[in-house]
Amino acid sequence: MTTKNTTDTVTESTLFISSDNLLNTWLGHRRLTRRVIEAFPEDKLFNYSIGGMRTFSEMMKEIIDIGGPGIRGIATDNWENTGSLDKHTLNPEDSTKEGLLRLLDEGTAEIMEYWPQISEERFQEMTTVFGQYEGQVFSSILYFIDNEIHHRAQGTVYLRGLGIEPPAFWNRD
Repeated sequence: MTTKNTTDTVTESTLFISSDNLLNTWLGHRRLTRRVIEAFPEDKLFNYSIGGMRTFSEMMKEIIDIGGPGIRGIATDNWENTGSLDKHTLNPEDSTKEGLLRLLDEGTAEIMEYWPQISEERFQEMTTVFGQYEGQVFSSILYFIDNEIHHRAQGTVYLRGLGIEPPAFWNRD
């Protein structure tokens, strides 16, 4: 990547992480998130919470609403039909563990479909994701990943509260 500083000197810099490596890191997190969902008993996924927090299914619906639609919006610069960050509800037909896993998998497929359309230069551009949050593309993507990790960690606390050993956080294979 070439950049100019304020004295018009051209400086070469190397990327901290390639686009492909960032995607593969996120996909590893998605695989782990899937295993956390799978570890939940069906009923506890939709009705168990600790300390007034949302159920894990509600948290996962947020992840589903952000990931695929967010990358599609970034890739196309079209935020129509990408939903909103304001509410995350499940349709009755998706209100099963199987339905939640299917939605997560569909979101992962959408990420993989649209990711190659994001140019290296696009990562540095400003955007307003979901029509609400302005920032550089890379920072928005990092937010999508961080948000998934945060809610998955809440899910692991729920699993421990249920007496279930959660999947190892470091195993993203």
